[in-house]
Amino acid sequence: MSSEALKIHKKKFPSINPNTWEHPTDKLALSALQKMTGFDTLLKFIISNTTEKSLRMMTLASSVRVNENQFSDVHRLLIEACEILDIKEVPELYVSQSPILNAGAIGVDNPFIVLNSSIVETLNEEELLTVIGHELGHIVSGHVLYHTLLSVLLKVSVVDLGIPLGKTVILGIIMALKEWERKSELSADRAGLLVSQNPETCIHLLMKLAGGGMISEMNLGEFIKQAEEYEQQSGLVNKTHKFLNTIFQSHPFPVTRIAELLKWIQSGDYENILNGNYDNSPITTENGKTYDFKEDFKEYTDPINEKVKDAKDFVKGIFKD
Repeated sequence: MSSEALKIHKKKFPSINPNTWEHPTDKLALSALQKMTGFDTLLKFIISNTTEKSLRMMTLASSVRVNENQFSDVHRLLIEACEILDIKEVPELYVSQSPILNAGAIGVDNPFIVLNSSIVETLNEEELLTVIGHELGHIVSGHVLYHTLLSVLLKVSVVDLGIPLGKTVILGIIMALKEWERKSELSADRAGLLVSQNPETCIHLLMKLAGGGMISEMNLGEFIKQAEEYEQQSGLVNKTHKFLNTIFQSHPFPVTRIAELLKWIQSGDYENILNGNYDNSPITTENGKTYDFKEDFKEYTDPINEKVKDAKDFVKGIFKD
C-alpha cells in the first residue's frame, strides 16, 4: 500500500442514510426481491445460524484480522471511512492472501469485510480508503444479506437438495439476483466516492481493477473515452451482446461503473451531499424523473425476447457451424 496520493480534508456526513446515495435501479430491484413472500425471513434465519458462523470461523482461521496492531494503517483507514459515513459500529476487517484484486463484505447480522492482500499491496491509501468505503456502503445498505443469499443459492442449485422449484424457476431467481447484485455495485461505488471525495481517485481505482497496478501505463482521459464509447454502443446486436456479456457477472464492467459515477457527479447530486444538502428521504427519482427499473431491464432483454422465442434455438444459432 502506497501513500503517494495527496491527502485532502474530508467532509463528514452526520446521520446520513444510505437512501441518500443509493442508485435508483438498485433500490427498485432490491424492493422487488424483498417483496417475495417469506424470502427474507427464511433465508436470513438459515444463513445467520449456519453460513455466517462458518464464514467467520473460516476467515478467522485463514486470514489476518485488522486492528491497531495488525495492518494498523488499514485499520486507521477503516476508522476514517466509518467516521465519514457516521457508522457507529465499526465492522471487523480481515486481510486474506490472494493475487486477485478484490474485496467483499460477508455476513448477515454482523457483517465483516475481507480485503484480498493484492488490494492492500497495489492500491495507494486514498484508493484503499475508497474500497473500504465501497464495502461499508454494501453493509449499511443491507446488500450483504442478499449477496450471501445469492452465493448460497448458487451452491444449492448446483447440488440438488430437493428444492420444490423447477430448474427454470431457480435460474430465473438467480438471474434476477445477479441483475440486482450488479446494480448494488453502482450504489456502493457512490459510497466509495463520498468517502474518498475525489472522483479521480475512484476512476484510477477502477482503471487498476481493469488493467492492473501499472497506472503509469494508463491514461485517465483515454480510459474515460473507453467508458463513453462503450455506453454509446446501441442497436439490437450491441445491446444483445451487452446483456450476454454481463448476465452472470457479479460486477458491472469498470467502464460502465465509471460512466455511472460520472453521470451522478454531473447530475449535481454528489455535490449537494458534499455541501450537506441531504434529507435522508427515500430516493425513487433521478434528476426529478421517475425511474422505472423494469424499463431499464427491458432495454437489454427485449432485443432477445423479440428475436428469440426459444432459448434452445438461440443457443443453437450461436454455436452452429
